[in-house]
Amino acid sequence: MRFATWESDDRVRCGVVSDAGLHPLPDGTTVLDLVRAGLPAALDAGESALKEPAVSWDDGVRLLPPLAPPTVRDFVAFEEHVEGVVKSVAGGGAVVPEWYEAPTFYFTNPYALTGAFDDVRIPPGSQLFDFECEVAVVVGRDGASLTPEEARDHVFGYTVLNDWSARDLQSREMRVNLGPAKGKDSATTLGPWLVTADELEPYRDADGFLALGMRVTVNGTEVGRDLLSNMGWPFEELIAYASRGTEVRAGDVLGSGTCGNGGCLAELWGRGGHLTPPPLHPGDVVEMTVEGIGTIRNRVVQGLDLPKVRPARRRPRDRERTW
Repeated sequence: MRFATWESDDRVRCGVVSDAGLHPLPDGTTVLDLVRAGLPAALDAGESALKEPAVSWDDGVRLLPPLAPPTVRDFVAFEEHVEGVVKSVAGGGAVVPEWYEAPTFYFTNPYALTGAFDDVRIPPGSQLFDFECEVAVVVGRDGASLTPEEARDHVFGYTVLNDWSARDLQSREMRVNLGPAKGKDSATTLGPWLVTADELEPYRDADGFLALGMRVTVNGTEVGRDLLSNMGWPFEELIAYASRGTEVRAGDVLGSGTCGNGGCLAELWGRGGHLTPPPLHPGDVVEMTVEGIGTIRNRVVQGLDLPKVRPARRRPRDRERTW
């Protein structure tokens, strides 16, 4: 089943997606409410909604992010992506041995989520704007210090994620051995809807990975293509690691990290040694399609023109006050 959140006629609704359109759930219900109720209850609610008339796609519908997650973690689970990006962003030459030891993630900004077809602004001051083609898992139950086997039962569903990235800002931050922060928090696209876990089980391969085709284009030209099953760890292990010594809660979003083979421009810049294809500019349209989930498409627009950030003042190392 596919759950969506949308805006039409100045109202925000959520409901179930079908070929006929969007079948609203009762007023006041959110997708996050459904996730917290658990997958069986959500599926029952969805079946009830499908019996009601659908809102047509022609009725001025604007898709919003499918849910408002309490937290968003983004992993870096594709080895091929790391190979290229460490050269262009981090200034390195190879995947560090530590990458293989355990999954790595950072927390990104849940207030910067955008809808599947919204315009996306270039972050202030950035000249190297980039996309990242990913899939995100949505946690369906609270849990702490889960095993991967337990984590399988905590999966509610999946959605497409574009982790928009200001590579010049990110590169500066990571040279301070902290971040990414402002290089990543301007926009994250989620959508077009949330597909429940049962829908994608037929794609699971013999090793327990979801073998979904992933494709990204810029202005209609294919830039990258990969399989989700090329992740270094399956989603169950990412959830287990995120919960290690702490908690995950229903509604948390965990990104897979960027797929390889052109899942972002920075990977290609690192492999080629030059900015080809070029960074994103206003007017560029980035489209991502993930098999079994759907397509998101965003147009890049000019960002805000803000004053430059003031550099730190250099200070003496005096330890005593002078009067």
